[in-house]
Formats: sequence, structure tokens, C-alpha cells
Amino acid sequence: MVTIYDLPISYDLHPSVAHVQTILANLKARTGLDLEAWVARVKAEGPAEEKARRAWFKAQGLGGNQAMFLAERSMGSSAHAFDDTPEGYLATAPGYVSQQYSGKKAAFAPLYGQLVGLVRTLGPDVRICPCQTMVPFYRQHVFAEVKPFASRLDLGLALGDPAAVTDAGGRLRETGGFARKDRLTHKLEVRTTADLEDALAWLQRAYDRDRPA
Repeated sequence: MVTIYDLPISYDLHPSVAHVQTILANLKARTGLDLEAWVARVKAEGPAEEKARRAWFKAQGLGGNQAMFLAERSMGSSAHAFDDTPEGYLATAPGYVSQQYSGKKAAFAPLYGQLVGLVRTLGPDVRICPCQTMVPFYRQHVFAEVKPFASRLDLGLALGDPAAVTDAGGRLRETGGFARKDRLTHKLEVRTTADLEDALAWLQRAYDRDRPA
């Protein structure tokens, strides 16, 4: 549990952490070498650039995700600093949110807290998993996400085919995501507490669409 501007907020484990844990667990069994051994080998035998190292790992028979993961680690970096452990992610996540709501965006921190509180009311299986620039909301998949700007919060929503979505208020916007086969297909601009009433109805719809099979 963390507090942002006097608002207690708890976060959940991001699905990417479990994905990385699976890669780590299977690496030696499937390739004969663990993370440290692969990193040592590419430094001794492979190219110096990260992109070239990805190709080198693939040439050794590794899959695309394994190659990307190992290339990042061999360069002393990763897509996320928290990838390796659940504990690391949960310790890092609050800092991502604090950074998002700093500077010109700080005024929207209380509104963000209210929005998160509404999302939690949708159901006990909601997971709130911050990333560096946004906060996605999961059920089985991402059903919504919130990203701050200096003048508003953008609430992305997974509502499906725009032809089946009617917004009498005219505030909901298509993102083009449906044509691109993205999860998030619409967005709603949130500037005040009053905007959250509309947001809750659309959040409920997105959450309901992602019910377990």
C-alpha cells in the first residue's frame, strides 16, 4: 500500500513479470545455459551492439523473446528495471506513478486517485499494474488504462467494434485501435471529478467485456 497525495493506493503484479519469470525458469532447461552463462558467452563470442546480439542469440537457436531478453541483459539494461522479481516490480511501481504525476501533471494526482478507487469497485479481480508512462487496468486482459497529460487524463478503453458503441454524450473518441487490432479502441478525456461519472459507465462496460471464459 502506498499513498499519493494522501490517497492510499495498492498495486498488483504486472503480467510481464510472470512472463520474464517463465523465461528465466525455462532458459537453462531448454538451452543448456542459464542467464549468466549466455551473457558471458555473447560478450566473449558475439557482437557488441544490442540489435546484433539479438540476431546472434537467434542464430544459436533461441526464440525471439529469449533473444530480446538476453540481449537487453547483456547490455546491462532491460525493458523494465523490475522484470526479474515480483518484489522488485511491486517496490518500483509506486515510483512510476509518482513520476507520472509530477511537475505540470501533479494537479491531476487526486483525480487519478479517485479514478483508481472507481476501478477497484468494478470487481475483486481487477489488477492495477503501473508502467513507466501509464497505468493499465487488467481483468483477464487490459480493459482500460490511464495516462496523464498537462491538461487532462486520457482514459483508454477496450470497447471493441466502434460500430457497436454509441455515445449519446459525444465525449467518447475512437482511437483507431480496432482497425489496428489493438486492445484499446476508444478514449475518454477526464479533467474533473464530474467527468468520472461518464468514465465509470464506460469502465464498467470494458470490464464486463473482459469477463473470464
